[in-house]
Amino acid sequence: MQSDQPQDGRSAKSRPGVERIILGIDPGTTVMGFGVIRVDGSEARLLEAGAIRFPVGDDHTLKLRAIFRSTTEIIERHLPDELAIEAQFFGKNVQSMLKLGRAQGVAISAALQRDLSVVEYAPKRVKQSITGNGNAAKEQVAAMLLSILRIKELPTSTDATDAVAVAVCHFFAQTGRASGSSSKGKGGNNWSAFLRNNPDRVV
Repeated sequence: MQSDQPQDGRSAKSRPGVERIILGIDPGTTVMGFGVIRVDGSEARLLEAGAIRFPVGDDHTLKLRAIFRSTTEIIERHLPDELAIEAQFFGKNVQSMLKLGRAQGVAISAALQRDLSVVEYAPKRVKQSITGNGNAAKEQVAAMLLSILRIKELPTSTDATDAVAVAVCHFFAQTGRASGSSSKGKGGNNWSAFLRNNPDRVV
């Protein structure tokens, strides 16, 4: 597994220009967001996105089992070629960090069991890739995803949107696109240009 960069030596199906399916995951022990996109050349299409919630009162080990099973079910449903997962961020609560790291590890294990290649992306890298701004708000990321994927709406869950963003970030990394370059408007490829050319998409 590598962080932020695609792995070398992948099969033909995982190389740019070849149709493939990417599973994006935003890991968590309370909510796990997921997004699945199909890539065909320079185009990406959203297949499914959602958020799986785990009972708050469950034992931590039971949640980990549920994360593994849920990830496996998504893989069986869509047969992705690659997993792009959001990397763990560092916070002051050590226990929360440990739990999040375990959740991430379990999701990765489910992917490795099915021979998927796995790549991690830092949250700032994802935002930079989608909007051109590593500190962009979630609303900005969501608005850009609508344009990139040419869809009218995304799930209301920010966890699902984050997962889709990770998958698209991986798509951009493999195709060598500049940040937000799939926005079709003239005058630039960043969030400011998107606002100028798509005022109707922002409320």
